[in-house]
Amino acid sequence: MVPQTFTFQVPTDVVFGPGSLARLPEVVAPFGERLLVVSDPGIAAAGILEKVAAQVQATGRRTEIVADVEPNPSVETVERATEAYRRSGAQWILAVGGGSAMDVGKAVALLAVHPGRIGAYEGVGKVPGPTAPLVCVPTTAGTGSEVTIFSVITDRQRKFKMPIGSSHLLPRAAVCDPDLTVSMPQALTAATGMDALTHAVECYTNTTYHPIAKALALDAIRLIGRNLRRAYANGRDLDARAQMLLASTMAAMAFTRTRLGNVHAMSHPVGAHFDVPHGLANALLLPYVMDWNLPGCLETFPAVAAALGEAPDGLPPRGAAAVAVDAVRQLNRDLGIPERLRDVGVTLESLPVLAQDAMKSGNVLVNPRATTYEEMRALFERAW
Repeated sequence: MVPQTFTFQVPTDVVFGPGSLARLPEVVAPFGERLLVVSDPGIAAAGILEKVAAQVQATGRRTEIVADVEPNPSVETVERATEAYRRSGAQWILAVGGGSAMDVGKAVALLAVHPGRIGAYEGVGKVPGPTAPLVCVPTTAGTGSEVTIFSVITDRQRKFKMPIGSSHLLPRAAVCDPDLTVSMPQALTAATGMDALTHAVECYTNTTYHPIAKALALDAIRLIGRNLRRAYANGRDLDARAQMLLASTMAAMAFTRTRLGNVHAMSHPVGAHFDVPHGLANALLLPYVMDWNLPGCLETFPAVAAALGEAPDGLPPRGAAAVAVDAVRQLNRDLGIPERLRDVGVTLESLPVLAQDAMKSGNVLVNPRATTYEEMRALFERAW
């Protein structure tokens, strides 16, 4: 079989490892003297924001700090942060936190150079050129936004999460220090870890041809299978934290080149309508979507099961594939993830609208099992 065509670039400079925060002054040396720091209240309360900001302030740089980013960040938050960027005369952005802070950082970097409101860039490939420099310091092991082309911003008026995708949104650099993740509470460790697993599983099993991305995704699944329970059980286990942060970054490098699948198509409207954190929505939905996708994944799911530490050898194809679904379902239980959408506040009457919004996602097009609106609605009902 002749291989299909694909491309692979990793333009973000990644500095990884315990203690790597000390290299932040070296990483930001090429950038200007004034910057906007974007973060969230939890990171500020934990003392992480102050610790990171001190690294750049020690170089004599002037920082303006915006630390009010919420989960599922809104258009309004982006507008406030952009105004702070312009008012301060900043020349670049430092995003400190999880996916929400990094998504806002990307949006500010975009609007710092290109005119209009963020909604004008909704979709893929609509950013006309380079943005302001962005450096990311992730504090969770989940989104991998530090190496992706996507920013997802919630339009509260439409109750819709807008994906904005462009290679111009890739951060210039990322400092991935697992020391910054040890203070994550158990629930956040679980949700962000399952977010990374969802990225990896959807990338590995979807219909996009990309052998490098698929290999990265499968190895990320292995790392998560070996380390997520450990990180959840003992947040001070630095080795487990480091392996989870590595898995998150690898999975994101993978999916940014393949897109994802029905889990993300469904989780975005759940977050937009009910403000359910993105990682939690992904975690809850993943076993339902995997069960639905099973007929299209008889070759890939056995490898997923093995990567998660199960032993499907000797089983017929369908039985071996089902082991992967059961393994993810059990992992959710071990991590205390709710089992049903109704458990996180989703209402029965909202399901038709959620299904309609899910069908607008480009992720549906690469899902391993073709999905109609009626089937998407049935999937929501099953998960509810």
